[in-house]
Amino acid sequence: MKNIVFLGDSLTAGYGLQSTTTESLPALIQQKINAEQLDYRIINAGVSGDTSAGGLNRLDYWISQPVDIFVLELGINDVMRGIPPQTTLKNLQGIITKVKTKYPQVKMALMGMEIPAFMPIAFAAQFMAIFRQLATANQMAFVPFFLDGVAGQAHLNLRDRIHPTAEGYQIIAAKVWPVLRQLMV
Repeated sequence: MKNIVFLGDSLTAGYGLQSTTTESLPALIQQKINAEQLDYRIINAGVSGDTSAGGLNRLDYWISQPVDIFVLELGINDVMRGIPPQTTLKNLQGIITKVKTKYPQVKMALMGMEIPAFMPIAFAAQFMAIFRQLATANQMAFVPFFLDGVAGQAHLNLRDRIHPTAEGYQIIAAKVWPVLRQLMV
């Protein structure tokens, strides 16, 4: 059995869902894997509120077992805490480098993020650019905007307007699955 590790924040953890074991993105991807009878096991390493620095700090635990595919979904909490985009870039690159060093054959996917409209335009542009830069530099599979089709849709988000509902995660999974499926070939 091959391992797929999802390292992320509340969007990976499944914050606010009734059942993270059946409704979170990692759970939905596992259901797709099972339906196709693929030999992969999902490991949900999502922690609500996590930043890129937090992910880097807790990475060793999650890569202490073999990792065949690594999915990285971090960064939006950095924005919420006012962390400069260059610091986020450095931390995310640190995660990528550490995983690749330990598992040179690992396949990787990066979940890109956009930021809320209330942020200054220059800051937003710098932040959004780091994801494409990382994906290109590290030859990673890339989902440019993880919440595409869900962000800003009240009926697809919890009352906080930040975290997707189970229905919202279905939409996200449908967009993320083809990207991850390509890595399993």
